[in-house]
Amino acid sequence: MKIKTIILIVLVIGVLLALKYFLFPSKNTGGPPAAQQSKGMPGVVTAFVVKAETLENSVYASGTVMANEEVELKPELAGKIVQLNLKEGSPVTKGQLLVKINDAEFQAQLKKLQLENSLAETQLKREQELLKISGISQQDVDISQNKVSSIKADIEYLQSQIAKTEIRAPFDGWVGLKNVSEGAYVTSATIIANIQQINPVKLDFSVSERYSDQVKKGDKVIFSIEGLKKSFTGEVFAVEPKIDMATRTLKVRAICPNSQGIVYPGAFARVQLTLGDIDNAMMVPTEAVIPDLKGKKVIRVKDGKADFIRVETGLRTDVAVQVTSGLNPGDTIVTTGIMSLKPGAAVKITDLK
Repeated sequence: MKIKTIILIVLVIGVLLALKYFLFPSKNTGGPPAAQQSKGMPGVVTAFVVKAETLENSVYASGTVMANEEVELKPELAGKIVQLNLKEGSPVTKGQLLVKINDAEFQAQLKKLQLENSLAETQLKREQELLKISGISQQDVDISQNKVSSIKADIEYLQSQIAKTEIRAPFDGWVGLKNVSEGAYVTSATIIANIQQINPVKLDFSVSERYSDQVKKGDKVIFSIEGLKKSFTGEVFAVEPKIDMATRTLKVRAICPNSQGIVYPGAFARVQLTLGDIDNAMMVPTEAVIPDLKGKKVIRVKDGKADFIRVETGLRTDVAVQVTSGLNPGDTIVTTGIMSLKPGAAVKITDLK
């Protein structure tokens, strides 16, 4: 009984397998594999013909506008302000008296010393006349001469102290907002106001260390300011002689005219630094470059087949990359359909630019 049951089960399984074979055949049965079916079919792509062109070698960066000259007005001596000759937000000229601190005590001491000096000089002249007729010794004359010199030294010291009670404009510029009023007592730590020279202005920005051998004095700079519709121009006049170890960038400073006074120090600037044009630069579309672990490569169409070649790149724009080695003018490279190609695969170009 058990043998018959086993035989019956085997027959049922055999029938089911046969039905599956005839009703649901395998996809690979009766024909070649999918890979073999697609073998020989060209990949459909679009391509680009490489040509030499002139490339504007520009670097883009963020920068900060700075005043050409800037200083905080602080007194050298403590005292009460007796004159405050500055108007907020107004221009000043070099040497203009802006602040005067009370110097009455110094002036009184100076007047006293001047009287003493006058008397000492008169006495010295008399003794010199007496020396001619041997009415006095040379030692007495020397003592009087030393007294005159000592008084003059005291006068010079007082005059220097009086000069410290005056604050004058160190350069032509614009005075900012004042922090004190006339009659206020100030010390050497008190900031009375700021003076800035804003025509011209300086522009500080940083570029990658890869451009350190290309940036030079006189390079043209174009920048824009948020809120101002026009662009401004200037030129590089100084480069920091070291690379910042933290950011690996090179600090550059440009000087820019600001005759209208509409560019304010502290403003954020979008900077374009022109390093000069590159002749015979080979630019390819960005999407044509394939990055991998070993570098970068492109697919060149040669004799109707895909040829994967290594390339080195240089400058980059928003739509193209400069190829410095690996390609020649006239080469045709694939721009779309890259993922469907393998080395040596047949290629069908539907659009050539």
